[in-house]
Amino acid sequence: MEHTQTFGRVTDRGGAGPTGAAGNRLVGSDRVLAVLGQLARYPDGVGLEELTRAIGSPKPTVHRALGALRRAGLAGQDARGRYVLGDEFLRMACAHHEARPEHVRVRPVLEALAARFGETTHYAVLDGREVVYRAKVDPPAGAVRLTSTVGGRNPAHATAVGKLLLAHRLRSLEEVEAWIGDAPLVRRTPRTVCTATALHRELRATRERGHGLDDQENETGVSCLALPVYATSPSAPSGAVSVSAPAYRTPLSTLADALDEIRAALGPLGRPRR
Repeated sequence: MEHTQTFGRVTDRGGAGPTGAAGNRLVGSDRVLAVLGQLARYPDGVGLEELTRAIGSPKPTVHRALGALRRAGLAGQDARGRYVLGDEFLRMACAHHEARPEHVRVRPVLEALAARFGETTHYAVLDGREVVYRAKVDPPAGAVRLTSTVGGRNPAHATAVGKLLLAHRLRSLEEVEAWIGDAPLVRRTPRTVCTATALHRELRATRERGHGLDDQENETGVSCLALPVYATSPSAPSGAVSVSAPAYRTPLSTLADALDEIRAALGPLGRPRR
C-alpha cells in the first residue's frame, strides 16, 4: 500500500514525547523545528493552547518559537488568530519540489498510468526506514482515491516501493539485520513482513523479479506494484513508480499481468544505463 502518514511531531524512539537530538527536552532550534512540524499537521490553523500541548513545552517558549517562525515568514496567523504555515514556507517548499528533476520527468508517466488503470500512482524515494512520496496522481473523477499525500511517509519494509529500493541496497542477511538494528519492524497488517529473515527473503525475490509487490501489507485491502526509476543515476534507482489500488477492484494479479505495459510507460526512465 502507498498510503498514509504526514509530517509528525519530533519524538524519541519510545514515543514518550518531544525530545532534542541528544534525548533531552526540546530546546532552541529543535523546539522551533518541532513547532514548524506541528503547524504542518493543522492546515486549518491551530491555537496556541493546543500547539503547546502537542509540543509539550511551556507556553512562553512555544510562543517565542512562533515569533521566530513568523519573523522568517515561515508561520503566520489567520483572521481567527490561529497559527498556520507561512506563505514563505509554502513558496520555498513548492519551488523546491517543482525544481526536482525527477518530479518533472516522472509526472507524465504517473498521469498515463493513472488514466490507464483508473488507480492512484505515486513516485517515492527511500529515506532511512521510510519511503517519502514525491509525486502523486489520482485517477479520473468518480474513482476511489487513496489518502496518500505528497510528502507523506510509510515504512519501507511494508510497501512495494520501499522493498524494491531496499532490494538494491541490502543484499545480505547481515545488511538487513544492520538496517533493522534495535528498532523492531512495525506490523501494519497481518501480512506485513516483520523479521530480518523474512525481509531478506522478500528482498531477494524482489531483485529476481525486478519489481516490488505489496499484497495488502501496509493497509488491508490495498495492493501495489512498483518499478524502479533511474532519473538521477545511470545505475542506481533514484526512486520508484507505483500503481496502488483497492484489491477488490484491481487485484495484484491484474497489475502483475500488465507489468510489461507499466514498464513500457516508464520508457528510458525505467532502465539502468550501464
